[in-house]
Amino acid sequence: MHSFQTRRLLLGAAAALAAPRLGRAAGLTPVTMRLDWIFQGPNSGFVVARDKGFYAAAGLDVEIGPGRGSSSTAQLVASNATQFGFADGFVVGNSVSRGMDVRTVGGVYRRNPCAVMVLEDSDIRQPKDLEGKSIGIAAGSAQFQQFPACARGFGLDLAKVRVVAIDPVAGIPALLEGKVQALGGFAQGYVPGIELRSDKRVRLFWYADAGVNAVSNGIIVHNDLIKREPALVRAFVAASLQGFLYGRQHPDEVPVIVKKYSETVNPAIVRRELELSWNTWVTPNTAHKPLGWSSAADWAATVETLKQYGGVTAPLEAGQLFSNDFVPEGAEFVPPQ
Repeated sequence: MHSFQTRRLLLGAAAALAAPRLGRAAGLTPVTMRLDWIFQGPNSGFVVARDKGFYAAAGLDVEIGPGRGSSSTAQLVASNATQFGFADGFVVGNSVSRGMDVRTVGGVYRRNPCAVMVLEDSDIRQPKDLEGKSIGIAAGSAQFQQFPACARGFGLDLAKVRVVAIDPVAGIPALLEGKVQALGGFAQGYVPGIELRSDKRVRLFWYADAGVNAVSNGIIVHNDLIKREPALVRAFVAASLQGFLYGRQHPDEVPVIVKKYSETVNPAIVRRELELSWNTWVTPNTAHKPLGWSSAADWAATVETLKQYGGVTAPLEAGQLFSNDFVPEGAEFVPPQ
């Protein structure tokens, strides 16, 4: 991002009001944005950007709506029902392979957030101990599709692991009640609920540590929007990333802000979700790069995983899935390593 625009955003943010504007603001460009899921810690950067005035400083009045999963959000962006979305890179690859004209323009979860989770007091102390045990994973999910690759990377005999297809809502009770001995899923989505409902800690075996490199959530747009309004895309991406970075620097403020958008959230869960999501911000290939910047090698690995385990048979190249043209430059956008 050009230095003038960076200064404009930062100066405007300093004078921003703390309370969100629920109505449309005069003189600002209306923008629609859809999250991947409900308002929560990992996707809080967008509501923080609105609450702290980063969008207003960029001339934007952003309407943020909750999502129903990355696939749903990608479909909304592809059909121009919303201008911006927050969606998983594995889903973006699948969507593009099926003809959807979408692209990631700002990567946030650049490291695979999938993990195998077990209770810390479990006798599963290393991945090999999963043999002879059962693991619950939401059927059809990215983590379900990627688990064979995870098992191979950890040296597991997949025939000795019983994979149980479960509803995401039933995952935590199934683990706590001993119906399964492990869960597979996004760590930031499960771990806080497990810890707060059971007062037990969780042991994590990250898919990424098994060599399953798959880019996860980022800001997605329709390619037509890139062509028509590149300045809008650039402004939205920069202000959104400011929101994520501000939340990392001021984590105590995030649960308070999220609660303004969803009164039923548990602030302790939001805070723990937020902390866990930071594990997904940086990969070896994105080290010391601004938040939002994507690695072609990471996307190529994602495409390879999609072709091996995600059922993608159509021609697909990494370059179709992302762009770094709208990612701001400057040390202030480089996240903690």
